[in-house]
Amino acid sequence: MNFNAIICEYNPFHNGHKYHIERVKTENNAPTAAIMSGSFTQRGDVSVTDKFTKAKTAVENGADLVVELPTVYALGSARTFARGGVGIAEAMGCVKNLCFSAENADKELLTETARAFEDEKFKAELKNNMQSGDYYPQAVEKAMRKVFSDRHANIVSEPNNILAVEYIRESKTLDFIVTKRMGAAHDSTGGSSSIKSASELRQMLRSGKDISPFSPSKLSETADVERLDRIILYKLRTMTQSELRLLPDVSEGLENRIAEAVKSSVSVAEILEKVKTKRYTMARLRRILLCALLGITDEMGKCTPPYIRVLAFNARGAEMLGEIKKSSSIPLITNVADGYKSLGDSAKRIFDIDILATDVLALAFKNPKPCKLDFTRGVIVIK
Repeated sequence: MNFNAIICEYNPFHNGHKYHIERVKTENNAPTAAIMSGSFTQRGDVSVTDKFTKAKTAVENGADLVVELPTVYALGSARTFARGGVGIAEAMGCVKNLCFSAENADKELLTETARAFEDEKFKAELKNNMQSGDYYPQAVEKAMRKVFSDRHANIVSEPNNILAVEYIRESKTLDFIVTKRMGAAHDSTGGSSSIKSASELRQMLRSGKDISPFSPSKLSETADVERLDRIILYKLRTMTQSELRLLPDVSEGLENRIAEAVKSSVSVAEILEKVKTKRYTMARLRRILLCALLGITDEMGKCTPPYIRVLAFNARGAEMLGEIKKSSSIPLITNVADGYKSLGDSAKRIFDIDILATDVLALAFKNPKPCKLDFTRGVIVIK
């Protein structure tokens, strides 16, 4: 089939996301699935609201089907995030086009940059840069500039370009529809009169400001990762260095720095300040601490996604689900209790993380939400 998939976070869903879906359907008016991170996000943060609310808003504003990107991938590096999203899109068996926006919409240049990662000279230069103390994104950009060109280096200097390149690297069967990113740059303020970055909208929400001119999301209250400070500290204080070493992106003795920082810190912010060096981005360190809280290990994110969990759909999404049921290479879960029973042990471990993540996010609201929402909230059907 000629279906579309978008890998996303929708944190929160805003006018730029709506514009992107509209552009995709202008290119190819086929049912479109959003493969969306749920309770935690790739920047190392909680989602501003629960995944059910995000999924409902997405379907009300253009997406036809929303499935969850499992937490072990959502809280991973760009490569791990892409592995999860692309893996689900390909496993559906009926998706032709992976659709994404990037700062540079030159598909040929993005593809060239993705292939450059397999070049032996590039690999050697990247290794040298890392050994010299550069953090990974900086090392990649410098190696790309030296071995290839400024154009290729500029691609890997922008966050959405980086994800685009990783999607292309991970994909084996998909075509790509690339849209130029509109509005404010990633993590910036400003933008057009109707499109602002998700980062700026989160700041507005924290300040109690109205985001309705820029987003159809209706959020009565939002989650804040700082409300999880004490449970993160508790978890870290119970972990050994051997356990810390098993976390994603922990290498070269980083577990020792974390363990030492935990001994003398009384807040997560203090731990991050003590551990950070030019070698480790703050987003990477935040992800590591949240992975520690949730029990995510490095090996979990190295496998391909073992299931497709449905959150919401409309009539066109139902059409897509019918095709996925016939063509999917992994289990399709529409009922959590029944679907969980059908999974193997390794898949259950990854699903357990999703359930825990929902319960932990529930504690990040000013008024904590009940636990086990994964079992009490059914799939959302938009008529």
